[in-house]
Amino acid sequence: MPLMSEDHRHLLDRFGATGSLLCAIHCALTPLLLAALPALGLSVWFDGSVEWGLVAFVSLLGLSSLGWSYRRHRALRALGLLLPGLGALWLGLLYPPLHEAVVPHAVVMTFGGTLVGLAHLTNLRLNHGHVHDASCAH
Repeated sequence: MPLMSEDHRHLLDRFGATGSLLCAIHCALTPLLLAALPALGLSVWFDGSVEWGLVAFVSLLGLSSLGWSYRRHRALRALGLLLPGLGALWLGLLYPPLHEAVVPHAVVMTFGGTLVGLAHLTNLRLNHGHVHDASCAH
Protein backbone atom coordinates (compact mmCIF):
# COMPACT_ATOMS: atom_id res chain seq x y z
CA MET A 1 0.00 0.00 0.00
CA PRO A 2 1.55 3.35 -1.00
CA LEU A 3 2.26 5.96 1.65
CA MET A 4 0.71 8.69 -0.43
CA SER A 5 -1.88 8.59 -3.21
CA GLU A 6 -1.22 9.90 -6.71
CA ASP A 7 -3.57 12.84 -6.11
CA HIS A 8 -1.76 13.80 -2.90
CA ARG A 9 1.63 13.71 -4.66
CA HIS A 10 0.34 15.96 -7.44
CA LEU A 11 -1.19 18.32 -4.88
CA LEU A 12 2.09 18.53 -2.94
CA ASP A 13 4.06 19.29 -6.10
CA ARG A 14 1.59 21.95 -7.21
CA PHE A 15 1.65 23.46 -3.74
CA GLY A 16 5.45 23.30 -3.66
CA ALA A 17 5.83 24.83 -7.11
CA THR A 18 3.44 27.66 -6.30
CA GLY A 19 5.06 28.34 -2.93
CA SER A 20 8.58 28.25 -4.35
CA LEU A 21 7.75 30.57 -7.21
CA LEU A 22 6.00 32.96 -4.82
CA CYS A 23 9.14 32.82 -2.68
CA ALA A 24 11.22 33.72 -5.75
CA ILE A 25 8.93 36.66 -6.50
CA HIS A 26 9.15 37.74 -2.84
CA CYS A 27 12.96 37.68 -3.06
CA ALA A 28 13.05 39.56 -6.37
CA LEU A 29 10.74 42.32 -5.12
CA THR A 30 12.37 42.80 -1.72
CA PRO A 31 14.90 45.44 -2.83
CA LEU A 32 12.27 47.32 -4.83
CA LEU A 33 9.60 47.47 -2.14
CA LEU A 34 11.80 47.97 0.90
CA ALA A 35 11.19 51.72 1.12
CA ALA A 36 7.41 51.51 0.55
CA LEU A 37 6.65 48.73 3.03
CA PRO A 38 5.99 50.77 6.18
CA ALA A 39 3.51 52.96 4.33
CA LEU A 40 1.73 49.90 2.91
CA GLY A 41 1.70 48.03 6.22
CA LEU A 42 3.43 45.04 4.64
CA SER A 43 6.76 45.09 6.47
CA VAL A 44 5.97 41.82 8.28
CA TRP A 45 6.38 39.89 4.98
CA PHE A 46 9.97 41.02 4.74
CA ASP A 47 10.95 40.20 8.30
CA GLY A 48 13.88 37.80 8.68
CA SER A 49 11.83 35.24 10.58
CA VAL A 50 9.37 34.93 7.69
CA GLU A 51 12.27 34.26 5.35
CA TRP A 52 13.67 31.55 7.65
CA GLY A 53 10.23 29.98 7.96
CA LEU A 54 9.66 29.99 4.20
CA VAL A 55 13.04 28.42 3.44
CA ALA A 56 12.57 25.74 6.12
CA PHE A 57 9.07 24.94 4.87
CA VAL A 58 10.12 24.87 1.20
CA SER A 59 13.04 22.59 2.12
CA LEU A 60 10.90 20.09 4.03
CA LEU A 61 8.16 20.08 1.41
CA GLY A 62 10.57 19.76 -1.50
CA LEU A 63 12.68 17.00 0.01
CA SER A 64 9.68 14.94 1.10
CA SER A 65 7.64 15.40 -2.08
CA LEU A 66 10.50 14.83 -4.50
CA GLY A 67 11.97 12.07 -2.34
CA TRP A 68 8.72 10.08 -2.45
CA SER A 69 8.38 10.65 -6.15
CA TYR A 70 12.00 9.67 -6.89
CA ARG A 71 11.31 6.27 -5.36
CA ARG A 72 8.56 5.94 -7.93
CA HIS A 73 10.04 7.28 -11.18
CA ARG A 74 13.81 6.99 -10.47
CA ALA A 75 14.68 10.08 -12.53
CA LEU A 76 17.19 12.54 -11.09
CA ARG A 77 16.10 15.62 -13.10
CA ALA A 78 13.80 17.06 -10.42
CA LEU A 79 16.30 16.44 -7.61
CA GLY A 80 18.99 17.96 -9.85
CA LEU A 81 17.04 21.22 -9.74
CA LEU A 82 15.86 20.96 -6.13
CA LEU A 83 19.21 20.43 -4.43
CA PRO A 84 21.06 23.41 -6.00
CA GLY A 85 17.94 25.52 -5.42
CA LEU A 86 17.83 24.64 -1.73
CA GLY A 87 21.58 25.15 -1.54
CA ALA A 88 21.19 28.68 -2.92
CA LEU A 89 18.37 29.46 -0.49
CA TRP A 90 20.31 28.25 2.54
CA LEU A 91 23.49 29.99 1.34
CA GLY A 92 21.52 33.23 1.06
CA LEU A 93 20.38 32.84 4.66
CA LEU A 94 23.51 31.48 6.31
CA TYR A 95 26.42 33.22 4.54
CA PRO A 96 26.63 36.63 6.29
CA PRO A 97 28.31 38.67 3.51
CA LEU A 98 25.65 37.48 1.08
CA HIS A 99 22.76 37.78 3.52
CA GLU A 100 23.62 41.36 4.43
CA ALA A 101 24.00 42.65 0.85
CA VAL A 102 20.52 43.51 -0.45
CA VAL A 103 20.88 42.97 -4.21
CA PRO A 104 23.14 39.86 -4.15
CA HIS A 105 20.89 38.36 -1.47
CA ALA A 106 17.80 38.99 -3.61
CA VAL A 107 19.49 37.49 -6.69
CA VAL A 108 20.60 34.31 -4.88
CA MET A 109 17.25 33.83 -3.15
CA THR A 110 15.31 34.45 -6.38
CA PHE A 111 17.53 31.98 -8.23
CA GLY A 112 17.09 29.36 -5.48
CA GLY A 113 13.32 29.80 -5.26
CA THR A 114 13.00 29.57 -9.03
CA LEU A 115 15.01 26.33 -9.13
CA VAL A 116 12.89 24.81 -6.36
CA GLY A 117 9.69 25.79 -8.19
CA LEU A 118 11.02 24.31 -11.44
CA ALA A 119 11.97 21.13 -9.56
CA HIS A 120 8.35 20.70 -8.45
CA LEU A 121 7.08 21.32 -11.98
CA THR A 122 9.58 18.81 -13.35
CA ASN A 123 8.48 16.32 -10.71
CA LEU A 124 4.85 16.78 -11.72
CA ARG A 125 5.81 16.03 -15.30
CA LEU A 126 7.84 12.95 -14.30
CA ASN A 127 4.96 11.62 -12.20
CA HIS A 128 2.47 12.27 -14.96
CA GLY A 129 4.61 10.41 -17.48
CA HIS A 130 5.21 7.41 -15.22
CA VAL A 131 3.56 4.27 -16.55
CA HIS A 132 2.86 1.29 -14.34
CA ASP A 133 3.97 -1.73 -16.34
CA ALA A 134 5.92 -4.97 -15.86
CA SER A 135 9.17 -3.03 -15.20
CA CYS A 136 7.57 -0.86 -12.50
CA ALA A 137 8.23 -1.88 -8.91
CA HIS A 138 5.25 0.12 -7.56
